[in-house]
Amino acid sequence: MAKLTDSQLVILNASAQGKDGGVLPLPKSIRLNKAAATHVLNSLIRHKLVQESPATKDDELWREDGGRRLALRITAAGLKAIGADEDAEPTSQQPAAARAAAAKKPSKAQRAATKGKEQGRGQGKGAVRRIGTKLSLVIELLSRKDGATLPELVKATGWQAHSVRGAMSGALKKKMNLKISSTKSEKRGRVYRIER
Repeated sequence: MAKLTDSQLVILNASAQGKDGGVLPLPKSIRLNKAAATHVLNSLIRHKLVQESPATKDDELWREDGGRRLALRITAAGLKAIGADEDAEPTSQQPAAARAAAAKKPSKAQRAATKGKEQGRGQGKGAVRRIGTKLSLVIELLSRKDGATLPELVKATGWQAHSVRGAMSGALKKKMNLKISSTKSEKRGRVYRIER
């Protein structure tokens, strides 16, 4: 899948940050009617970014098939699509491929980018940031005194521009309750910063 929509990004980010990789219930920021939400979820299933798995008693039901209760969980490909494959917490409820992807250690570049930084610094109430992820790299860049531009964030993360914008609006603003300001600079263009 070449491009993810904002809704898909928010769904995948929320799933990756959940304790068992569950997709449902959808984040409150997703404002889609039932038919549109089903279309988005079926698209994620078709592209193997989420998959059906046996539902536990705590899972929200996706569908029933011959008496089997099925839930949706993010896959290793889904984690990789949002750059979260190194930071997901493996659990027995995740597919084996997702557990294997989650067991990977942060790359040398990612560890260097966050070396010496405290976990969770500057985040909203109750949010937990995982060190060594692309999302934590975005937070570090936005936390700098001079902030970061969209092209700088794209270059640092390797994400496309729409993915960076989706991460800022979904994971950072809505999920972590961070306040991100935007100012126009003559030399650099639009600069984004996390307000303290």
